[in-house]
Amino acid sequence: MAKPAKPLGYRDLTDAELKVINNIKKIGNTIGELFDAMKEGDAFDQRWLAIAKTDLQKGFMAWIRSITKPGGF
Repeated sequence: MAKPAKPLGYRDLTDAELKVINNIKKIGNTIGELFDAMKEGDAFDQRWLAIAKTDLQKGFMAWIRSITKPGGF
């Protein structure tokens, strides 16, 4: 079976790169579970929680992009 074509700007990743990305994603999922747990009740300021979640999501995305080094915009 033929490999599907990669989207424009993507490259093949090494096993080491994939391992690091998977570890980053595991950490991100754990943090995401903590955010989900903090949605309940009035104990936390939901506005600041949303800002923190968005900023951390952007940080994790940037961290992974630093490894994948996609081309283009």
